[in-house]
Amino acid sequence: MADTGRARRRDAAPALGSLAGGAEGGAHELDRIIHERVRLGIVSALAVNESLAFSEVKDMLGLTDGNLSVHARKLEEAGYVECAKSFEGRIPRTRFRLTPEGRRALGAYLDHMEALIQAVRPR
Repeated sequence: MADTGRARRRDAAPALGSLAGGAEGGAHELDRIIHERVRLGIVSALAVNESLAFSEVKDMLGLTDGNLSVHARKLEEAGYVECAKSFEGRIPRTRFRLTPEGRRALGAYLDHMEALIQAVRPR
């Protein structure tokens, strides 16, 4: 009697190699900017909200000011998030918004993860 689990894993190996970027890299490579847990949380929160205040994101994800600042800057440098700074009286206010590029990157990331799930899920 053949071990169908072992055969299934062998069949999934080529798909996993191409999903992970393998030797060919390119379009199937995982977006490391979004893949980091905190940045994925920020992008996901912004995907379902038109914009969020710094304090809202910080509280939603349980982050420190410094941690959120570092990750938001990385997303901003990648062009995935826009950061608008203003003042209310003397109090600085920062709001984040997901850019169209960020929305496309999140969609591609989610497509990649769905393909990965399909490749490894038992049939």
